Amino acid sequence: MPQGASGSAAPSGFRPATAGRASHAQGGFRPAAYGAAHASRGAHGAGQGQPGFGGNAAYGGSPYGGQSPFGNGDSDNLIKVRKKRHKGAKIALIIVGIVLALVVAAGAALALWINSLNSSMSLSEEDRQALSQVLEQPAQAADGQESSAFYMLILGSDAREGDTASRSDVTMLARIDPDTATVDLISIPRDTMVTIEGQGTQKINAAYAFGGAAGAVECVSEFAGVPISHYAEVHFDELENVVDTLGGIWVDVPESFDAGNGGMAFEAGEQKLNGEQALAYARERYNVSGGDFGRAQAQRQIVEGIIKQVLASSPAELPNIIGQLAESVSTDYSVTDMVALAQQFLGKDMTMYSAACPSYSLSQDGVSYVATMFDEWRAMMQRVDAGLDPNDETAEIPEAQASDPNLGAATNSPAPQQYEDLAANAGLTTDDVAPVE
Repeated sequence: MPQGASGSAAPSGFRPATAGRASHAQGGFRPAAYGAAHASRGAHGAGQGQPGFGGNAAYGGSPYGGQSPFGNGDSDNLIKVRKKRHKGAKIALIIVGIVLALVVAAGAALALWINSLNSSMSLSEEDRQALSQVLEQPAQAADGQESSAFYMLILGSDAREGDTASRSDVTMLARIDPDTATVDLISIPRDTMVTIEGQGTQKINAAYAFGGAAGAVECVSEFAGVPISHYAEVHFDELENVVDTLGGIWVDVPESFDAGNGGMAFEAGEQKLNGEQALAYARERYNVSGGDFGRAQAQRQIVEGIIKQVLASSPAELPNIIGQLAESVSTDYSVTDMVALAQQFLGKDMTMYSAACPSYSLSQDGVSYVATMFDEWRAMMQRVDAGLDPNDETAEIPEAQASDPNLGAATNSPAPQQYEDLAANAGLTTDDVAPVE
C-alpha cells in the first residue's frame, strides 16, 4: 500500500523446489529363486539327455553347478553381491521418493497458505462483481507510451471493536508508479461535500454506505478526475498487530500534544512507535492542529511507515508480516499480485509524497461539511498525475496534465465555486495542519 524516503528489501516471491527427473537402470538383477529353478532344470536335462543345462559337454557343464568361474557351485557369492545391489537400489528409490514427497507436501502447504491469505484478503462476491464494472485500466501516458502508473482507492475504517460502521472514516487516493518507484498518498477529507446520484448532497464517506466499494470508487474517481484501477479496505484497529510484527514503525511527529486517544501524549520529532502508540496517534483529532485534517495526516504517516518497514524487511520475515497484513486488508489484489508489485520496487530508491485535498470547513443548512478549494485541487491533481511533488506549487506542470480538463475537476461537488472569502474565514482549513519537516 512507500524519503523522499527510500527502502528496498521487498518480498522476492516464492519458488517451490523442483525435483529433477531421476533415472535408474536395473542391470539384470535376478532373485535367488532364479538360480535354484535353473539348477533344477540342469539336473532334469542331464537325466533326459537334453542339451542346454546340467552336464552337457557342449556347454562345458552347468553354469550353476560343477566348476563355475564364480567359485563353488552354491553361487552364494554371486547371490550376496546381487542382494546388496538390489538393497542399495531400493534405499536410493526410497530416498528419492521421500524427497519428492517432501517437495510435493511443501508445494501443497505453500498453495494452501496462499489460498488462505487470498481468502482472508478477498472482498465479498457482491463487491467483487460490482467493482469489476467500475475499476478501469490505467490511462495511457501523455506521450503515447504505456505507463506503469495507476491509481488505487484506499478506504479505512477506524471503528472500535463492537462498532458497526457503514461509512468510511479514511479516504485516500494513491498513485503508484513502479517505473519511477514513486507513491503518492492523497487524503480526501471524509466530510467532503459531494452529490451522490439518487441521494442528493452528502459527505463523501457516505458513498460507501449507499453504494459499497463500487459506489466509493465511482464517487472518488469523478471527484479526482482519474481512472481507479485497484481498491483496498484497511481496518486501522487491526494494523496495531501489523506494526508490532514489523517491530514498530518510524514516524516524524510534527508537534507535541497532551494525552488524547488511549491516554497517550507525544513529543515532536522522529520516533519509533509500537502498535498501540501508532493506533492512538492515527486516531487523535482533538489535541492536534487542524483537527480532522491533522488526523488524516497522521493516518497517511502510519500507512507510509508500514509500507517502508515492509519493504525493508528480510525475506525470512515476510511470511509472518504478509499473514498479519492479510488480516487487516481486503482488496481486489491477490497475494501473488501484491508480491509481483513489490518486486517491481526492488533495487530502487522509493519516493513517497503525502498531501491532502485543499479544503476548508463549511456549515450549510445546519450540517458541517468540508468544502473543496477547486483551483488548488485541480493544480494538485495535475502535479500528482505528472509524478511531481503534489505540495510543490512552484513545479512546472507538463502540458499534457495542464490541458486535461478532468484532473481535479470535482464535477460532483456542489460546494461554492467562489470560496476565497469562505476559506479565509473558515474555522479550519488544510493549511492549519502542523507541517511535517
